[in-house]
Amino acid sequence: MTTVVIVESVEGHPDAMPTSTVFSKTCRIEEAVPQPLARRGAEVGRRARRGSAVDALVVATAEPGGTILTGDVQDLEALAAEADNVAVVVA
Repeated sequence: MTTVVIVESVEGHPDAMPTSTVFSKTCRIEEAVPQPLARRGAEVGRRARRGSAVDALVVATAEPGGTILTGDVQDLEALAAEADNVAVVVA
């Protein structure tokens, strides 16, 4: 996961601190988004025609073979369908 995902995940949520704790204990956090990853996220988003730029970046970061835990199943499943073996699980 990239740090930009944290903004979308915890902004304005009362459970932001527990969410941040889960991220730090269970996820590999990338401090920067390398250009190839950003381009792959853009490609996935363009193909899916759905979801935010952050959602597309989450999916690209999960490639290949990763699993995404989310409450935003519809957008992420559409994006994952354009990715390399990314699973989406309701959290």
